[in-house]
Amino acid sequence: MSAMAVENNAINLGQGFPDTDGPEDIRQVAADASKEGPNQYPPMMGIPDLRKSTANHNNYFYDLGINWKTETMVTSGATEALAACIFGLIEPGDEAVMIEPLYDCYLPILRRAGGIPRMVKLEPPNWALPYDDIEAAFSKKTKLLVINSPMNPSAKVFSLDELTFIAELLKRYDAYAICDEVYEHLVYDKRKHIPLMTLPGMRDRCVRISSAGKTFSMTGWKVGYSVASPNILAAAAKAHQFLTFATPPNLQKAVAYGLNKDESYFRSISANMVLKRNRLADGLSEIGFDVMESQGTYFLAADYQPLGFKGDDVQFCTYLTREAGVSAVPFSAFYQGDEINNFIRFCYCKDDALLDAALGKLKAYLGKC
Repeated sequence: MSAMAVENNAINLGQGFPDTDGPEDIRQVAADASKEGPNQYPPMMGIPDLRKSTANHNNYFYDLGINWKTETMVTSGATEALAACIFGLIEPGDEAVMIEPLYDCYLPILRRAGGIPRMVKLEPPNWALPYDDIEAAFSKKTKLLVINSPMNPSAKVFSLDELTFIAELLKRYDAYAICDEVYEHLVYDKRKHIPLMTLPGMRDRCVRISSAGKTFSMTGWKVGYSVASPNILAAAAKAHQFLTFATPPNLQKAVAYGLNKDESYFRSISANMVLKRNRLADGLSEIGFDVMESQGTYFLAADYQPLGFKGDDVQFCTYLTREAGVSAVPFSAFYQGDEINNFIRFCYCKDDALLDAALGKLKAYLGKC
């Protein structure tokens, strides 16, 4: 969709990246560190400054008691952390529970590792966890579960009840959890992000993955920072060694600086983003979309059927891009089947003027459906 947006000179509200370059002070630290050096291989697990900041951040916000020397790892992005964890924990034939709709890298990595996916489907409009289905997905072959909260693309934030149910299954089947929590500071409407790792019995069963790209709106930096108990981290580190080995030291130093910012900074991230969410959601609703609740992340899902368009979501996104000049992502791309094919995902981490321009284009063209 991004390539189609460029081809048609369309406003890209599909791919999830902000149109700003993140805090200037963090970028300045990276620039200074690049000039001052060192610019040679940093330690494989990450520079001490960032590992200490990672531990402090987790301990301050979630009271996890992380030991930076044995329970932190820096990777070249959260996706690399996901890959390292899956390659490190999965043996061919192991099963992994995955929750749809899901971020698109999970399944290819699992399959390359020789794992067998057991899918559990969440459905709009409420995206409620189907307890019977997820319980049925577990078996004596289950090695791990991958959970994304706040969740891309549905913008769901898992509740304490849902997480508690998942935790009991992990304990019952002696399984691990890979927790993709890159949107941890983007949670709205007085909700709180609850890491699965904070629940009873989960401290030694979870890997918690975070991302500088999402936290500081610099998706091109590809700096991930993860925490886990030493035995889990050791397995992931063996894979990390042969994936990227290390991450640029100047970026690591800058992210360490960023993670040490005052709590008010991290609170402000969600406060600013919720205004953009409301701006886009209200505008889409006025046009006639049925907009789903966006509890976190910087995405929202919308049903276009009320507009009268008769094609599927791929056809509708193609129409929007080529005719209306606005790109979104078809929601069926995040499911294995094609049963849910009347929703599209918009990204709202954009400048207000760009959001307004997109809404203006949509309003002008959708009458032609």
